[in-house]
Amino acid sequence: MQKSGIDAFLIPRADAHRGESVPASEARLAYITGFTGSAGIAVIGTDKAGLFVDSRYTLQAPAQTDTDLVRVHEVNQGGVSADIRLYVPKGGTLAYDPWLHTPGEVRDIAEKLTGHARVVPHANLVDAIWADRPAPPVSPIEFLGHNRAGKTAADKLAYLHEVLEAEKADAVALTLPESICWLFNMRGRDVPNTPFVLGFAIVPLSGRPTLYLDRAKITPDLKSALKGIADVAEATAFDQALAGLGSDGKAVIIDPQTAPAAIADTLKNAGATLIEKRDPVLGPKSRKNDAELAGMREAHRLDAIALAKFLAWFDSEAPRGQLTEIGIVTALESFRREEETCVDASFDTISGAGPNGAIVHYRVTTKTDRRLNAGEIMLVDSGAQYLSGTTDITRTLATGPATAEQKDRYTRVLKGMIAISMARFPLGTSGAQIDVLARQFLWQDGVTYNHGTGHGVGAFLGVHEGPVGISSRYTTPLEVGNVISNEPGFYKAGEYGVRIENLVTVREATGYPGFLEFETLTLAPIDTRLIALDLMTEAERNWLNAYHARIWNEIGPLVTGPIKDWLKGATAAI
Repeated sequence: MQKSGIDAFLIPRADAHRGESVPASEARLAYITGFTGSAGIAVIGTDKAGLFVDSRYTLQAPAQTDTDLVRVHEVNQGGVSADIRLYVPKGGTLAYDPWLHTPGEVRDIAEKLTGHARVVPHANLVDAIWADRPAPPVSPIEFLGHNRAGKTAADKLAYLHEVLEAEKADAVALTLPESICWLFNMRGRDVPNTPFVLGFAIVPLSGRPTLYLDRAKITPDLKSALKGIADVAEATAFDQALAGLGSDGKAVIIDPQTAPAAIADTLKNAGATLIEKRDPVLGPKSRKNDAELAGMREAHRLDAIALAKFLAWFDSEAPRGQLTEIGIVTALESFRREEETCVDASFDTISGAGPNGAIVHYRVTTKTDRRLNAGEIMLVDSGAQYLSGTTDITRTLATGPATAEQKDRYTRVLKGMIAISMARFPLGTSGAQIDVLARQFLWQDGVTYNHGTGHGVGAFLGVHEGPVGISSRYTTPLEVGNVISNEPGFYKAGEYGVRIENLVTVREATGYPGFLEFETLTLAPIDTRLIALDLMTEAERNWLNAYHARIWNEIGPLVTGPIKDWLKGATAAI
């Protein structure tokens, strides 16, 4: 910083592809601060440093960082507060890597420092000192058959060309790996938990698109698989291609919320016209076709078998008081790995015993690993990537008698989850409009939860995807084929946490023209031992009993012996 004449430097969690998981070579925030959460940004000044995280990480961040050196600030998700001024002297210079920040982020930070300091792009200073930085990932690339993708890459590109024509655009620059992988029906293993291929793409209105990938990924097999569909070039040529679009005076679509500022700057400086628009692949990708939905249903059937084994094992072991959070994660993963099509976890399992369950995005480590005492509530939020699809499920589990308060809170959360599951709503309704259905029963008793009720889920892609979800920030209308989580919760700091999560897909409401409803995909029992039965209505009991009957009918024949016996009891009617 001194050599560069810089007073402060920004270090975000994100890489150029904005993924929730980043490869080891891009984990700059963790390298500098020790914080491993999926979102956050640090500002390193000459004599002090700050780490800005949202409410999910206000407990995790201080535990992982040296708070004598780094002050933790809680902010709204995805940004910094005016406290950034504390780390940049008056009249000073704050630098950032333009490949790691969007134009919107840069504008927001510059506004917060207006009249105080300059904000300038700069080569990444972390990379300059990271002597043992891991190499960029190079993993095998596979292409999905029509039975898994449901649409050819040519069909998807034809849709994208229609968007370009409608927007009077000459090309679109794609940076999100989920969009690129979906568009070309390919998957990889470049990052943990998500089958991504990291790269960039330019799709022109006329002519073939070009994929820009690490040189080591460009093999004869890759070129053969993309023959007639797309050209392939080294990632180092991407900048030059952007500049070429600019020099030709092209109009180019970029997503200002996800594209790196470096792309916008290169295009603009070269003479291109920027069309700032949400990534046009996100919408069609979120509307799962019949083949994708069939794969998701199959993935949930496979996951249900593993979860029946895990939950039966948990019920037999938990009362002994010997289980640990890491041991629970290991057991769950081992049950899932018994299925040969299980590729990976879809995210790091949240395994919170007792008070750790109140930490919304808790990630157990060897330092925080806690024994689950008999009688405590256990919260397990996990998911898997199967070749057929992606799963995400949360269950809150009893290990002994629960208090009246715990049962009350658990039941109110369950009632909210059921309300979403039973919802029927007109076309054009967004997740923001139905979010209150999940919260109403907690609100009635003066409590709530500080996270969204649901997020979009990909089909053998990211476990979190846009543009739809269920919370106040999701204003995009829900459409047939969307797959979304349904996960209200309640958290009492220092004592326990409750969350119940199923995945649902949007479908047309039978017998109600112009209306939509949800189909539940997840097939795992909900712990009935924590329910306060007097709070449940007849309609809610009927829904839960029907759900458990479905699990028994569909999964019961797929398990045997003690697992089958356990499942029969766990799905018994209340």
